Amino acid sequence: MARTPSTMLALGTAAPDFTLLNPATNQQVSLSDFKGKPVLVAFICNHCPYVVLIKKEFAQFAKDYQAKGLEVIAINANDVVNYPDDSPEKMAEDVKTFAYSFPYLYDETQQTALAYQAACTPDFFMFDAEHKLYYRGQFDDARPKQEALVTGKDMIEAAEALLAGKLAPENQKASLGCNIKWKEGNEPVYS
Repeated sequence: MARTPSTMLALGTAAPDFTLLNPATNQQVSLSDFKGKPVLVAFICNHCPYVVLIKKEFAQFAKDYQAKGLEVIAINANDVVNYPDDSPEKMAEDVKTFAYSFPYLYDETQQTALAYQAACTPDFFMFDAEHKLYYRGQFDDARPKQEALVTGKDMIEAAEALLAGKLAPENQKASLGCNIKWKEGNEPVYS
């Protein structure tokens, strides 16, 4: 587990499109299915302690903000050969266990993670209705083995501002988590 910060992709960047499998439903889901709607794309996985710490609160955040008009999509891009806890079958179990109200997609080729310059789990990208990057950064200040409570404070502030038509928060802190488990030869070099 290498503590890895998010790359902090430039605000205003257009969301790269994708079509990925949702193992819980065996259906394909595309970003274009959410055209004209604000959307949060979250790179997560099953086993990372940083994700495990926030799963319950993230699931609640998603339910709350989907009801307010923010679409939520989660993507797992980890190498499941070397990290079988992140397999599609285990992903479907996580959907049930945590009652995810959003599609949890499998990025088998890792091309979607590369297109988003995702670096860690969790890594969050919130896009406006035109799918331009509005917020990228942490869920909140909570980290494994630290005192901070999981509140979703940063994500809630960003979602509230976006849905109210306000400017993006100026202070956007990089997310921190385990590095994405890249397949050999896929390791990115982000500038």
